[in-house]
Amino acid sequence: MSTTISSLRLLTSDLSASLARVGKEPSVKRATDTYLSEIEKVKSIDDFMSNDKVYNYAMKAFGLEDMAYAKAFIRRVLTEGIDDSGSMANRLTDTRFRDLAETFNFARYGSTATVFTRTKDGVVDRYLNQTLEVEAGEANEGVRLALYFNRKAATVTNAYSLMGDQALLKVTQVALGLSSSTSVLDVERQKNMIDKKLDVADLKDPEKLEKFLTRFAVLWDIENPQMQASSSPVLNLFNNTSAAAMSVDLLQQMQNFGKRG
Repeated sequence: MSTTISSLRLLTSDLSASLARVGKEPSVKRATDTYLSEIEKVKSIDDFMSNDKVYNYAMKAFGLEDMAYAKAFIRRVLTEGIDDSGSMANRLTDTRFRDLAETFNFARYGSTATVFTRTKDGVVDRYLNQTLEVEAGEANEGVRLALYFNRKAATVTNAYSLMGDQALLKVTQVALGLSSSTSVLDVERQKNMIDKKLDVADLKDPEKLEKFLTRFAVLWDIENPQMQASSSPVLNLFNNTSAAAMSVDLLQQMQNFGKRG
């Protein structure tokens, strides 16, 4: 049985190697090879929407796999693009849709929208990160949340950025000791509560970010002891560590938690 912090460290100690391992998984490699081959043929929104292998790969890459069925909605997001401040992508609180529209920017570039690196290697990078997070989450949702937060932290500009993303908000609430029920409060009140406990600028400092995620991981395990597991496919790629050692690791983190503040 592994703790959230020990599993997280296994994956992030050499994140590039972790992603490379995921990329070599047969199903992932097939999907990626197919995407890179097919994206060359996509010249319009119609092409994108009708090519299931491209469309589904992209939707998963942006963490929107559960919205793949809503093709009319996704079509509108892509059609309106991001250049108009009143476009659908810009009005939605969930920034994943804006990221999708910015990457597949047919509204601005037309038939050349898919020639850029961001629609090829950029999407593949997103897909591998997303797959890593999902597979880690099969064993421990806390690891998935921490990996996602680690990936998105550099894009966080203020408390609103955290509040507008349910996964980022969950990590923030746990790490700061805020009840999930605070989500129903007035937006400005929520913002003030976060700002009082966290300087968002600290998230761009690797050491402070690591400290923040360590706090999250320790508190997550305290609140969710039943979620400490070791059955994730991606975690099984690493050498096993004894349950006893993991338990000691958690105790050490709890002891250090008070000291680090």
